[in-house]
Amino acid sequence: MVHLAAQAGVRYSLHNPHAYVDSNVVGFLNILEGCRHQAVEHLVFASSSSVYGANRSLPFAVQDPVDHPLSLYAATKKANELMAHTYSHLHQLPITGLRFFTVYGPWGRPDMALFAFTQAILQGRAIDVYNYGKMKRDFTYVDDIAEGVVRVLDRIPQPNPNWSSTAPELGSSNAPYRLYNIGNHQPVELLRFIEVLEECLGIPAKKNLLPLQPGDVLETYADIEDLRREVGFEPRTPIEVGIAKFVEWYREFYQISTVPSAEVAIATSAL
Repeated sequence: MVHLAAQAGVRYSLHNPHAYVDSNVVGFLNILEGCRHQAVEHLVFASSSSVYGANRSLPFAVQDPVDHPLSLYAATKKANELMAHTYSHLHQLPITGLRFFTVYGPWGRPDMALFAFTQAILQGRAIDVYNYGKMKRDFTYVDDIAEGVVRVLDRIPQPNPNWSSTAPELGSSNAPYRLYNIGNHQPVELLRFIEVLEECLGIPAKKNLLPLQPGDVLETYADIEDLRREVGFEPRTPIEVGIAKFVEWYREFYQISTVPSAEVAIATSAL
């Protein structure tokens, strides 16, 4: 079973924290209870790179402590990992958690940067660029994520016979439980990400350069060596390809042709 649903997003968690507890904590408990009672063979669930919080040791590795979250969203995702381990331990339920790193691509969420930036640029509106664009994200294309999820689903975790309670490994356990990072392993500065989007759209972006937003981290960078070694995961999509695919999907979905920028704002004013 694969569980990817959640109340997502760091910034919205600043305004509606109760939604995150309801969906990510209570909702996830319901998933775990369902898996326990239905004797699910293997649960794979989505965690987040946000759990690394204030950690500045790069690249982020599952062996790093994640005790200083910077948003309630991150805290609920860490709670999911702890809840999952508890059920794995108590009920011998095989569970794998995947810490997703900034997933993007067609059908992406409207509140995510790529969707919001594309819509604003096409409408001739300025985009909000936090920390003046001087932050990095390990942008990971959705097709690479999907392949990684499928590969992990076929690898049912077993208790680690070498796990020690006096020197515990954080990514595994004496229960059938495993944690992995899943990312592109190639952080990109936000200004470069926007530059590629401008090239794909053929329109320069108007930028509101703003300071760092509360809850945001400066950089994410996934150590994916465990996932490479154990399931053969290898991200294959650079942002130049992934953003172009997103723009192609966006134009087709909203029926926007390639037109001069002066006409684009009119063509997209109804979005």
